[in-house]
Amino acid sequence: MSLFGMLVRTSHTRLAVAIGASLVCGLANVLLVALINQALNAPLDGLASYALPFVLVIALVMGSQVLSRALFAYLSQQGLATLRMHISRHVVAAPLRGLEKAGRGRIQAALADDTTTLSNFFTGFPMLVTSAVVVLGCLGYLAYLSWVIFLVSVLAIGLGSLGYHLCHSHMLQYFRKAGASQDELFGHFDAMVSGAKELKLNRSKARRFLDEVLVSAVEQVRRNRAKGLMLFAITGGWGRLLFLILIGLVLFLRLWVPSDTAVITGYVMVFLYMMGPLEGVLLNLPQMSQARVASARIEATLAQLQAETCSQTPAPAVQAKGVTLELNGLTHGYFSEREDEVFTLGPVALTLKPGQITFLVGGNGSGKTTLAKLIAGLYVPESGEVRVDGRPVAAQERDDYRQLFSAVFSDFHLFDTLLEAPDSSLDSQAAQWLSKLHLDHKVSVSNGSFSTRELSQGQRKRLALIVACLEGRPVIIFDEWAADQDPAFREVFYCELLPELRAQGKTLLVISHDDRYFHLADQLIKLERGQIVSR
Repeated sequence: MSLFGMLVRTSHTRLAVAIGASLVCGLANVLLVALINQALNAPLDGLASYALPFVLVIALVMGSQVLSRALFAYLSQQGLATLRMHISRHVVAAPLRGLEKAGRGRIQAALADDTTTLSNFFTGFPMLVTSAVVVLGCLGYLAYLSWVIFLVSVLAIGLGSLGYHLCHSHMLQYFRKAGASQDELFGHFDAMVSGAKELKLNRSKARRFLDEVLVSAVEQVRRNRAKGLMLFAITGGWGRLLFLILIGLVLFLRLWVPSDTAVITGYVMVFLYMMGPLEGVLLNLPQMSQARVASARIEATLAQLQAETCSQTPAPAVQAKGVTLELNGLTHGYFSEREDEVFTLGPVALTLKPGQITFLVGGNGSGKTTLAKLIAGLYVPESGEVRVDGRPVAAQERDDYRQLFSAVFSDFHLFDTLLEAPDSSLDSQAAQWLSKLHLDHKVSVSNGSFSTRELSQGQRKRLALIVACLEGRPVIIFDEWAADQDPAFREVFYCELLPELRAQGKTLLVISHDDRYFHLADQLIKLERGQIVSR
C-alpha cells in the first residue's frame, strides 16, 4: 500500500468530510460571483431581494472554509504522527545491516523533512480543492454567459498548463536533487553536533568544516530548490500573463464587435475573481510535486529497511540461567572501507557454554565486534548454523533468538529509562548495582527512569552495564567495556563482576585487549582477519 493510501485509510471519514466541505466552499464561491454579478446589473427596486441570499452564501462560504481547513489541519498533524510511527516501526524491525546501509542521515531526513513535506501538502489541500472548484465553476459560468469567451478562456488556461507541464519534469528533477543533497546535509548536521569537541579544539578544522563542507552542502540544497521554485514562478507568471491578455481582449472587443457593457463587466469580474483561485492551484502544485518526491524517498528508504521474517509468537520468557550456543561454519562478508575490499568473517566454529567466560581477542579490524553481532543475531550469517542447547535457530526465529542477549557494545546507546515491564523491585535492584559500581552519588532510579545521563563516558558505560544485568538475559556480551574505565574499575570488572555473573550461570562473551586479565578466561579465542587462529 502507498503512503497516501495508508493515510487515507487511517482517517477516511474525516477526509471525506473535509473534501466535501472544500467542494461546498468552492461551489459557494462560484455562486457568490454569480450573485454579485446579478446584483450589479439588477434594477434599484429589486436590489433588496439579493441581500438575504448574499448573507446566506457568505455564511456558507465561511462555514465550509473553516470546517475544511480545521479538518485538514487535524489530518495534517495526524498524518505526520502516523508517518513517523510507520517509519519508526520499520526502523525498529529492520536488520542492523540495512540500517547501516541506509545511513543515519537518510533515516533522519525521512523522519523529519520528508514527513513534514507530506504533512504540509495536506495542510494546503483544502485550498487546492476549493480553488480548483472555483476555477471550474467560473468556467462553467462563462460558458453559460458566452461559449466563445469560454472557449477562449479554456485555450488560455490550456496554454498556461502546457507551459507548466513543460517545466514540471525539470522542477521534479531539481526537487529530487535537493532531497538527495539534504540527506548529506543531515549527515553533516549530525557530525557538527557529535564532533563539537573536536571542532572546538581545532579552529582551522572548524572553519573549514563550516566554510567548505557545510556551506557546500547547504548551497546544493538551496540551489536545487531555488531552481525548481524559479521554474514554477516563471510558469505562474506565464499563466497570469495569458489571463491578463484575455481580459484585455474582452475589454477591447467592443472596438470591433458591439457588446453589452454589463455582459463585458461580468466577464471581466469573473476573470479577475478566477485569477486568485487559479494562482492558488498553481501555488499548491509545487507542494504536490514535493510531496510526490518526499513520498518516493520515504518508500525507497523503507524498501532498504525491509523487516526480517519473524514468527508471530509472543516473545519468549526470559531465562535466568545461561544457554549453550554452538556456531557451526558461520560466515559473513561485508565491504571494508578500511581495506577497500570485501571482508569475510569465518567460517567460525565455536561453542559458548553457561557459567563460562569466553574472551574474544585480536587486533583492530580482525572482526571481533562483527563476530559478536553475528553471535547475537544482529547480523545474518551467509552460511552455517547456530544452535541453542542443541536446537538449530531457523530464520523466522532469529528475533526470538536475539531476546537471549544483553550487550554493551563500544558504540552503545543509553536510554533515559530502563524500558522494562513494570516491576516494583526494579528500582531497588538498580540501586544495589549503582552502589556496587559507585554511581549512587551520581544517579538514582525512580520508576525505571534515571535521574541523569550527564556522566563521563566511563560512568555511562557502568550505567549501561547495570541496564544489561537488570535485563536478566542468559547471554551477555561486553565489547571493550573496560576500555574507558580507570584501573580500579577494570579490576572490579574482571575480578568481581564477571566471576559473579559466571556464578549466576550466565553465558559470557567479553571482547578485550587487557592481556593482563586473559588468565581469568575459561576460553580464549583469538581472531586474525576474520579467522580463529587459536583458542
